[in-house]
Amino acid sequence: MAVMWTDRCALVTGASSGIGLEIARVLAGEGANLILPVRDRRRGKAARDSIRRSHSAAQVEIADVDLARLSSVSAFAERMLERGEPIGLLVLNAGVVMLGDTERHVTEDGFELHFQTNFLAHVALTAALLPLLCAGRAHIAIQLSLAAARGRLDDLQSERRYRPLRAYAASKRALGLYGVALARRCDEEGLGVRVNLCHPGVVPATGIAADMRTGAPSSVARIVGAVGNSPARAAEPALAALASDDSGHFFAPRGPLGLSGAPRERRLYAAIADPGEAERICEQADRMLAAGRPRR
Repeated sequence: MAVMWTDRCALVTGASSGIGLEIARVLAGEGANLILPVRDRRRGKAARDSIRRSHSAAQVEIADVDLARLSSVSAFAERMLERGEPIGLLVLNAGVVMLGDTERHVTEDGFELHFQTNFLAHVALTAALLPLLCAGRAHIAIQLSLAAARGRLDDLQSERRYRPLRAYAASKRALGLYGVALARRCDEEGLGVRVNLCHPGVVPATGIAADMRTGAPSSVARIVGAVGNSPARAAEPALAALASDDSGHFFAPRGPLGLSGAPRERRLYAAIADPGEAERICEQADRMLAAGRPRR
């Protein structure tokens, strides 16, 4: 990461803790002006204070955004558009996985919770902010997961069969396909926006990993706890994605199976590599957002 980001506006979703917080911390150290969209203002302020303890001069702003409410996403985007400040960096990092909860949760907008929070709300946010992203010739990093390689698209709303990890994997695969389509669109239309994908590997110190250990067999839990990256190291693939001058690349840990290690460029998962499928998932998301309700 170079000083090219000094005084540029940077948005990082899911930066209240964990990997997102570490991404934001590095960007603050490089002089970016951070906006942290958060659902929980108390946790957002704690993240801001943590960043300022690392970088006393850091410019960090907290914004109220709940990805499980599309009206909240829209209101935030409208405030940003009124402000008119070009956006130089966007990290779509926020995610939820309701491990241990067997109930299928539906948002007030009528969408399954994982699908909306991890995928659809990020699509809505990026689309609404596109004029500012173009103005800032933004670099976008889209944070995936190892689960994206196994996600299924035949039941995106988890209506026929619900399991939290299954819903999470589907949402992350959809997000990856969206990233592939967005990178292609930005390149073909000459928008000046760079879009790259990444995943952090296994990160035992995060809440998601802790939940997975709780619900997993003891042998699996021991493996998850013994391998993986620290949150700071896990932030590095997203930072590499932001630093790339090209689009459509995938950065992940260099270790075996992408579980841990420093970042390197890797081949896209086969599950997100089909451009036609990427366009179809984007069209489906556009229809859903236009209709304001789930489309089956």
